[in-house]
Amino acid sequence: MNRVLLVTGGSRGIGAASARLAAQRGWDVAVNYTRDEAAAAAVADAVRAAGRRALAVRADVADEAQVLAMFAAIDRELGPLAGLVNNAGVVDRASRVDDMSAARLQRMFAVNVLGSMLCAREALRRMSTRHGGAGGAIVNLSSVAARLGAPGQYVDYAAAKGAIDTFTLGLAREVATEGVRVNAVRPGIIETEIHASGGEPDRAARMAPQVPMQRAGSADEVAQAIVWLLSDEASYTTGTVLDVSGGR
Repeated sequence: MNRVLLVTGGSRGIGAASARLAAQRGWDVAVNYTRDEAAAAAVADAVRAAGRRALAVRADVADEAQVLAMFAAIDRELGPLAGLVNNAGVVDRASRVDDMSAARLQRMFAVNVLGSMLCAREALRRMSTRHGGAGGAIVNLSSVAARLGAPGQYVDYAAAKGAIDTFTLGLAREVATEGVRVNAVRPGIIETEIHASGGEPDRAARMAPQVPMQRAGSADEVAQAIVWLLSDEASYTTGTVLDVSGGR
Protein backbone atom coordinates (compact mmCIF):
# COMPACT_ATOMS: atom_id res chain seq x y z
CA MET A 1 0.00 0.00 0.00
CA ASN A 2 1.33 3.40 -1.01
CA ARG A 3 1.30 6.14 1.63
CA VAL A 4 1.59 9.63 0.19
CA LEU A 5 3.08 12.49 2.20
CA LEU A 6 3.34 16.20 1.38
CA VAL A 7 6.20 18.12 2.99
CA THR A 8 5.91 21.88 2.48
CA GLY A 9 9.18 23.76 2.39
CA GLY A 10 10.76 20.41 1.65
CA SER A 11 13.81 21.52 -0.31
CA ARG A 12 16.04 22.30 2.68
CA GLY A 13 16.55 22.02 6.42
CA ILE A 14 13.97 20.23 8.54
CA GLY A 15 11.65 19.73 5.56
CA ALA A 16 14.31 17.99 3.48
CA ALA A 17 15.40 15.84 6.43
CA SER A 18 11.77 14.84 7.03
CA ALA A 19 11.21 13.96 3.38
CA ARG A 20 14.31 11.75 3.26
CA LEU A 21 13.51 9.96 6.53
CA ALA A 22 9.85 9.47 5.59
CA ALA A 23 10.94 7.80 2.35
CA GLN A 24 13.15 5.42 4.34
CA ARG A 25 10.07 4.58 6.44
CA GLY A 26 7.94 3.75 3.42
CA TRP A 27 6.29 7.03 2.38
CA ASP A 28 5.99 8.38 -1.16
CA VAL A 29 6.79 12.09 -0.87
CA ALA A 30 5.69 15.30 -2.57
CA VAL A 31 8.45 17.86 -1.98
CA ASN A 32 7.06 21.39 -2.03
CA TYR A 33 9.33 24.36 -2.73
CA THR A 34 8.97 28.02 -3.68
CA ARG A 35 12.28 28.97 -5.32
CA ASP A 36 15.09 26.42 -5.31
CA GLU A 37 14.05 23.89 -7.92
CA ALA A 38 17.45 22.18 -7.96
CA ALA A 39 17.41 21.60 -4.19
CA ALA A 40 13.87 20.20 -4.33
CA ALA A 41 14.87 17.92 -7.21
CA ALA A 42 17.81 16.63 -5.16
CA VAL A 43 15.50 15.76 -2.25
CA ALA A 44 13.11 14.04 -4.67
CA ASP A 45 16.05 12.04 -6.03
CA ALA A 46 16.92 10.96 -2.47
CA VAL A 47 13.33 9.79 -1.97
CA ARG A 48 13.55 7.73 -5.16
CA ALA A 49 16.92 6.33 -4.08
CA ALA A 50 15.12 4.99 -1.01
CA GLY A 51 12.77 3.11 -3.33
CA ARG A 52 9.77 5.44 -3.07
CA ARG A 53 7.94 7.68 -5.53
CA ALA A 54 8.58 11.42 -5.43
CA LEU A 55 7.20 14.64 -6.88
CA ALA A 56 8.82 18.07 -6.62
CA VAL A 57 6.06 20.67 -6.78
CA ARG A 58 6.42 24.44 -6.74
CA ALA A 59 3.87 26.49 -4.77
CA ASP A 60 3.78 29.49 -2.48
CA VAL A 61 1.66 28.17 0.41
CA ALA A 62 0.38 31.69 1.14
CA ASP A 63 -1.32 31.77 -2.29
CA GLU A 64 -4.57 29.79 -2.32
CA ALA A 65 -4.57 29.22 -6.09
CA GLN A 66 -1.06 27.77 -5.95
CA VAL A 67 -2.01 25.56 -3.00
CA LEU A 68 -5.01 24.20 -4.90
CA ALA A 69 -2.86 23.51 -7.97
CA MET A 70 -0.25 21.74 -5.81
CA PHE A 71 -2.78 19.40 -4.22
CA ALA A 72 -4.32 18.68 -7.63
CA ALA A 73 -0.88 17.73 -8.95
CA ILE A 74 -0.31 15.39 -5.99
CA ASP A 75 -3.72 13.78 -6.54
CA ARG A 76 -2.86 13.25 -10.19
CA GLU A 77 0.76 12.11 -9.87
CA LEU A 78 0.93 10.25 -6.56
CA GLY A 79 -2.62 9.45 -5.46
CA PRO A 80 -4.52 9.77 -2.18
CA LEU A 81 -2.78 11.85 0.49
CA ALA A 82 -2.17 10.23 3.89
CA GLY A 83 0.17 12.74 5.56
CA LEU A 84 1.05 16.42 5.66
CA VAL A 85 4.06 18.13 7.22
CA ASN A 86 3.34 21.87 7.44
CA ASN A 87 6.99 22.91 7.45
CA ALA A 88 7.11 25.91 5.10
CA GLY A 89 7.92 29.03 7.08
CA VAL A 90 9.82 32.31 7.10
CA VAL A 91 11.70 34.42 9.61
CA ASP A 92 12.99 37.97 9.24
CA ARG A 93 15.82 40.05 10.59
CA ALA A 94 15.95 40.78 14.30
CA SER A 95 13.73 43.75 15.07
CA ARG A 96 11.62 45.33 17.76
CA VAL A 97 7.87 45.39 17.18
CA ASP A 98 7.86 49.19 17.01
CA ASP A 99 10.18 48.99 14.00
CA MET A 100 8.22 46.33 12.07
CA SER A 101 6.48 47.22 8.83
CA ALA A 102 2.99 46.07 7.94
CA ALA A 103 4.47 44.27 4.93
CA ARG A 104 6.75 42.24 7.19
CA LEU A 105 3.87 41.29 9.48
CA GLN A 106 1.62 40.34 6.57
CA ARG A 107 4.31 38.09 5.06
CA MET A 108 5.05 36.49 8.44
CA PHE A 109 1.44 35.48 9.05
CA ALA A 110 0.59 34.76 5.39
CA VAL A 111 3.27 32.07 5.09
CA ASN A 112 3.51 30.73 8.64
CA VAL A 113 -0.17 30.73 9.60
CA LEU A 114 -2.41 31.12 6.56
CA GLY A 115 -0.22 28.77 4.51
CA SER A 116 -0.37 26.05 7.15
CA MET A 117 -4.14 26.42 7.51
CA LEU A 118 -4.78 26.31 3.76
CA CYS A 119 -2.65 23.18 3.37
CA ALA A 120 -4.34 21.53 6.36
CA ARG A 121 -7.74 22.35 4.88
CA GLU A 122 -6.89 20.71 1.58
CA ALA A 123 -5.33 17.71 3.33
CA LEU A 124 -8.47 17.23 5.44
CA ARG A 125 -10.67 17.32 2.36
CA ARG A 126 -8.72 14.28 1.16
CA MET A 127 -7.98 12.40 4.40
CA SER A 128 -10.97 12.88 6.71
CA THR A 129 -13.52 10.07 6.81
CA ARG A 130 -16.13 12.86 6.79
CA HIS A 131 -15.08 13.46 3.20
CA GLY A 132 -14.73 9.79 2.28
CA GLY A 133 -11.02 9.60 3.05
CA ALA A 134 -9.10 6.82 4.75
CA GLY A 135 -7.60 8.95 7.52
CA GLY A 136 -4.13 10.36 7.96
CA ALA A 137 -1.85 12.55 10.01
CA ILE A 138 -0.83 16.21 10.02
CA VAL A 139 2.30 17.54 11.71
CA ASN A 140 2.65 21.30 12.04
CA LEU A 141 5.99 23.01 12.65
CA SER A 142 5.89 25.38 15.58
CA SER A 143 8.90 26.79 17.46
CA VAL A 144 10.12 27.14 21.02
CA ALA A 145 9.84 30.86 20.23
CA ALA A 146 6.08 30.41 20.77
CA ARG A 147 6.86 29.78 24.46
CA LEU A 148 9.67 32.30 24.83
CA GLY A 149 8.22 35.23 22.85
CA ALA A 150 11.54 36.12 21.15
CA PRO A 151 11.72 39.68 22.56
CA GLY A 152 14.04 42.01 20.67
CA GLN A 153 14.41 39.44 17.90
CA TYR A 154 11.15 38.45 16.20
CA VAL A 155 8.04 38.67 18.31
CA ASP A 156 6.07 38.42 15.06
CA TYR A 157 7.54 34.99 14.27
CA ALA A 158 6.92 33.84 17.85
CA ALA A 159 3.31 35.05 17.67
CA ALA A 160 2.78 33.25 14.37
CA LYS A 161 4.09 30.02 15.89
CA GLY A 162 1.86 30.58 18.93
CA ALA A 163 -1.03 30.60 16.48
CA ILE A 164 0.20 27.28 15.10
CA ASP A 165 0.14 25.77 18.61
CA THR A 166 -3.49 26.84 19.08
CA PHE A 167 -4.45 25.74 15.57
CA THR A 168 -2.93 22.31 16.23
CA LEU A 169 -4.92 21.82 19.42
CA GLY A 170 -8.23 23.02 17.97
CA LEU A 171 -7.96 21.11 14.72
CA ALA A 172 -6.90 17.90 16.48
CA ARG A 173 -10.03 17.98 18.61
CA GLU A 174 -12.21 18.95 15.65
CA VAL A 175 -11.23 15.93 13.55
CA ALA A 176 -10.41 13.39 16.27
CA THR A 177 -13.29 11.11 15.25
CA GLU A 178 -12.54 11.40 11.52
CA GLY A 179 -9.38 9.29 11.32
CA VAL A 180 -7.02 12.27 11.24
CA ARG A 181 -4.43 13.00 13.93
CA VAL A 182 -2.97 16.51 14.23
CA ASN A 183 0.19 17.26 16.20
CA ALA A 184 3.01 19.79 16.20
CA VAL A 185 6.74 19.79 16.78
CA ARG A 186 8.42 22.76 18.46
CA PRO A 187 12.10 22.85 17.48
CA GLY A 188 14.60 24.85 19.50
CA ILE A 189 17.94 26.09 18.16
CA ILE A 190 18.53 23.94 15.08
CA GLU A 191 21.39 24.09 12.57
CA THR A 192 19.53 24.99 9.37
CA GLU A 193 19.69 27.58 6.60
CA ILE A 194 16.76 29.53 8.06
CA HIS A 195 19.12 31.54 10.28
CA ALA A 196 20.95 32.90 7.25
CA SER A 197 17.65 34.01 5.72
CA GLY A 198 17.12 36.05 8.88
CA GLY A 199 20.55 37.63 8.50
CA GLU A 200 22.23 35.57 11.27
CA PRO A 201 23.99 32.56 9.69
CA ASP A 202 25.94 31.94 12.92
CA ARG A 203 22.91 32.14 15.22
CA ALA A 204 22.74 28.42 16.06
CA ALA A 205 26.36 28.30 17.22
CA ARG A 206 26.04 31.62 19.08
CA MET A 207 22.87 30.53 20.92
CA ALA A 208 24.12 27.04 21.85
CA PRO A 209 25.32 28.06 25.35
CA GLN A 210 21.72 29.01 26.22
CA VAL A 211 20.57 25.43 25.59
CA PRO A 212 20.76 23.04 28.59
CA MET A 213 22.36 20.41 26.37
CA GLN A 214 24.93 23.06 25.29
CA ARG A 215 24.54 22.44 21.58
CA ALA A 216 22.29 23.18 18.66
CA GLY A 217 20.11 20.38 17.32
CA SER A 218 20.17 18.95 13.81
CA ALA A 219 17.44 18.84 11.21
CA ASP A 220 17.64 15.05 11.33
CA GLU A 221 16.85 15.05 15.06
CA VAL A 222 13.69 17.08 14.45
CA ALA A 223 12.76 14.86 11.51
CA GLN A 224 12.81 11.81 13.78
CA ALA A 225 10.04 13.37 15.90
CA ILE A 226 8.03 14.46 12.87
CA VAL A 227 8.11 11.06 11.17
CA TRP A 228 7.23 9.30 14.42
CA LEU A 229 4.15 11.52 14.79
CA LEU A 230 3.15 10.60 11.23
CA SER A 231 3.52 6.90 11.94
CA ASP A 232 1.15 4.29 13.32
CA GLU A 233 3.40 4.14 16.39
CA ALA A 234 1.79 7.45 17.39
CA SER A 235 -1.75 6.15 16.82
CA TYR A 236 -3.07 7.46 20.17
CA THR A 237 -1.27 10.81 19.99
CA THR A 238 -3.18 13.88 18.79
CA GLY A 239 -3.38 17.50 19.88
CA THR A 240 0.17 17.28 21.22
CA VAL A 241 2.97 19.80 20.82
CA LEU A 242 6.32 18.03 21.15
CA ASP A 243 9.38 20.09 22.09
CA VAL A 244 12.63 19.06 20.36
CA SER A 245 14.78 21.70 21.96
CA GLY A 246 17.60 20.23 24.01
CA GLY A 247 15.76 21.23 27.18
CA ARG A 248 15.35 24.89 26.27
